[in-house]
Amino acid sequence: MTDRPTLLATLDALLQPERFKDYCPNGLQVEGQWEVRKIVSGVTASRALIEAAIDVGADTLLVHHGLFWRGYDGRVTGWMRQRLALLLAHNINVLAYHLPLDAHPELGNNAQLGLRLGLQECGRFGEQQLGWLGTPLHATVGVADGGFANAQALADHVQPVLGHSVLVVGDPPRSLRRIGWCTGGAQGYFEAAIDAGVDAFITGEISEPQAHYARECGVAYLACGHHATERYGAQAVAAHVAAQLQVDHVFIDIDNPA
Repeated sequence: MTDRPTLLATLDALLQPERFKDYCPNGLQVEGQWEVRKIVSGVTASRALIEAAIDVGADTLLVHHGLFWRGYDGRVTGWMRQRLALLLAHNINVLAYHLPLDAHPELGNNAQLGLRLGLQECGRFGEQQLGWLGTPLHATVGVADGGFANAQALADHVQPVLGHSVLVVGDPPRSLRRIGWCTGGAQGYFEAAIDAGVDAFITGEISEPQAHYARECGVAYLACGHHATERYGAQAVAAHVAAQLQVDHVFIDIDNPA
């Protein structure tokens, strides 16, 4: 068992939210009970995750996507009222870390995605250095001569790992040796990835302009699912902190096709 201030201080020391210019408040978003005995981690503080946390007797949620975002309507109605009513009725803390959780060099979303895909980091790029550069490890399935044969070979490797369909745009004939990635909705990082010299870019989503950039620049673009690429950071951070503070932890994955 620990307490909320100790948990918050431990997470802030680990993730250093003060380093980032973000679109949301990082840290404690909803104040629940003082004592922390069981943490549920997940991607998004949706009603389904809150209900699942209640079912397993959790007192704390640790998520990547919290409740409050810049530009949201501040009125407590509809889905926001439903989520907050459940949290307050069951005295559950909500702690959310967005960009800090993407960026952590070992436990963050990008680090954990690279680990699962067999990519060895060799640099960073883009705004706030949130994009990662890497090369495939020779032990990675599908790798030959230091790279993937083409974009489809990379997609065939990524899809079963993430359990999500992969949309591929662009299929340069050269072997894909230098790969960039940034989890979630990082389509805006594609131009910076191209400038960094990647052969392929992996993220969660794609918007209309990126298809043209991929075709015109000869760089493969893989859209692998926002949720699917961001399953791993919150659970890794929560497991690490729960072990450190000797509290229970469970990761709950609420399926999301997006």
